[in-house]
Amino acid sequence: MDFALSEEQTAIFDMACDFGADHVAPHARKWEAEGTIPKTLWPELGALGFGGLYVRESSGGAGLSRLDATLVFEALSTACPAVAAFLSIHNMCAKMIDAFGSDEMRARVLPEALSMQTVLSYCLTEPGSGSDAAALKTRAVRSTDGWALTGTKAFISGGGYSDAYVVMARTGEAGPKGISAFLVEDGRPGLSFGGLEDKMGWRAQPTRQVQFDNCTIPAANLLGEEGKGFRYAMAGLDGGRLNIAACSLGAAQAALDATLAYMGDRQAFGQSLDRFQALQFRLADMEIELQAARTFLRQAAWKLDQGAPDATKFCAMAKAFVTETGSKVADACLQLHGGYGYLADYGIEKIVRDLRVHQILEGTNEIMRLIVARQLLEARG
Repeated sequence: MDFALSEEQTAIFDMACDFGADHVAPHARKWEAEGTIPKTLWPELGALGFGGLYVRESSGGAGLSRLDATLVFEALSTACPAVAAFLSIHNMCAKMIDAFGSDEMRARVLPEALSMQTVLSYCLTEPGSGSDAAALKTRAVRSTDGWALTGTKAFISGGGYSDAYVVMARTGEAGPKGISAFLVEDGRPGLSFGGLEDKMGWRAQPTRQVQFDNCTIPAANLLGEEGKGFRYAMAGLDGGRLNIAACSLGAAQAALDATLAYMGDRQAFGQSLDRFQALQFRLADMEIELQAARTFLRQAAWKLDQGAPDATKFCAMAKAFVTETGSKVADACLQLHGGYGYLADYGIEKIVRDLRVHQILEGTNEIMRLIVARQLLEARG
């Protein structure tokens, strides 16, 4: 069993890490204060092939494995997890269009999505559905020209910012089989947005409700087949859970690296903090936890790439374990910084705030445990 990254994988990780260090990290606090990410950043990432990481090469994408993609998100998150996570959302949408869209839709949408001239957002969650995503109420009704959507989506990263939205809406009966997927471009009649959400973390990402009031779209904007939208939405979640776990891992690693440097410089009782054995134990614990999380994440990604029958279970386990480990390590790093950890200048408190939401989105960690428990019980018979 070989745990080493290939030369190509190492190059992918290093390229993403270098980009983040040069183009994201120096501006992360400013973007957080402004509540937005400059749109000029995305075409730069698109030029690296990061706009379609696992879109097929035949469609113009990078054609990477899900394991390869986790390396990109881990590396970018060392600079800013909010930026990396937004890139993950865009890639989820691009993959859905590549996998399920018509030839016409792929030809029309993918070129600018892959170059990131067009930024995509994902609209599934609603104010009253949350973890029960199949209970969504946004409805799409056939019109003379195509479809008319009415309803509200909540907690949408990129709401009012993105150029197009992949939207799940009800076209039929209650439950998952009555849901279809649509592409709604910005500027469509009847599309509007709520106020900017004031969030604990991910503050660089504009988050708003996305509202549809008889929003009309052409028939060609139906994604795939009518009634299969929920299946399409769920198909991307295993990989999305790996991505968000990778974002936690990268940011927590950045927090640990910063803490190691701080403890080497900070003096107390006549010696640097890294000379105290009790604090060395805490550093060792964090290193053990992050290495365990990294191995677990990459095993789950490998299973997803291989199409293993237990891939969904492992993606759920990795998502829960890695996101909780990331938050635990970041919080411990803040503690080791003492009062300085609470100050924005040191960057640790931002990581703590950004990582907390990772235990909620892409399926709460309680839902991850439900997935694992159900598969255990099914295996028992």
